[in-house]
Amino acid sequence: MNTELNTLLTTLYVHLDDRILPAIGFSRDHHPGRKPALNDVELLCLLVAQHLLGIASDRKWIRYARTHLKGMFPNLPAQSGWGKRVRQSTGLLSAVITELARDTPSFGEITRLVDSTPLPCGKSRETVKRSDLAGHAGYGYCASHSRFFWGFRLYLVCTPDGMPVIWGLANPKIGEREAAQAMLDHDRHLIQPGQVIIGDKGFAGREFETFITDHLGAHLIRPDRKDETPRFGKLGGIRQWVESVFDTLKGQLTLEEHGGRTVAGVYSRVAARLLALAAAIWHNWLIDAPAKRSLIAYDH
Repeated sequence: MNTELNTLLTTLYVHLDDRILPAIGFSRDHHPGRKPALNDVELLCLLVAQHLLGIASDRKWIRYARTHLKGMFPNLPAQSGWGKRVRQSTGLLSAVITELARDTPSFGEITRLVDSTPLPCGKSRETVKRSDLAGHAGYGYCASHSRFFWGFRLYLVCTPDGMPVIWGLANPKIGEREAAQAMLDHDRHLIQPGQVIIGDKGFAGREFETFITDHLGAHLIRPDRKDETPRFGKLGGIRQWVESVFDTLKGQLTLEEHGGRTVAGVYSRVAARLLALAAAIWHNWLIDAPAKRSLIAYDH
């Protein structure tokens, strides 16, 4: 593990222990039963390290961590115990992502980006028929890659530098506007009045735009359709910002190799990758790195 990643993990550990976990009111002091040998801050730091290093397999990760990180994290569980802890920590992961976003200067910017991307969960008919995700996942079509898939769609609201602010998973059969509206309504406290939300043509609709304007107090900007009066133009360059965020998630953070087989498993594995992205962006702001979403310094 290189010096940059070591520095990130050390800084993140202190920040989680001193600021974030007390801020969200998380503590095991009053939980029944024996406390886990691997504490929650260590778990979060290990998840960040795993995905920044691009190790999608939990089996490979435990083997790597026992070889290279035993000195820093002596209480590593076995693979089954690791998976169970990660699945149980989904709520904690989401809360920590939000707090890291709040601690990043870009959180105060007026601009937010919203989009969705396919999250495949199976590639064969037999997998679809026997999967525990049946009834939750569904078939969808990705127009940008001209492919059908079975799984979920990941909806993401982020800052221009890629910091995740709001996110969620939805069945692909649910319309983009309906899924995004439900997600934004649930986390409306993270949208400030006057903010500008930039989306693509899939978010075109009077009802959705009225929701953004009247209920959230924000403004929706999207590329113009051919059958309407020009307002905003094509927004091609700006739209590439969020596409590059998804490219980072799928390329360096192995999003489509999540390997989740249950709803809790998929959700926690997606959350872990978003946590790794959030931690890297937060640390890059802290050290004033020129490219805030660059993970190159931490991936080896």
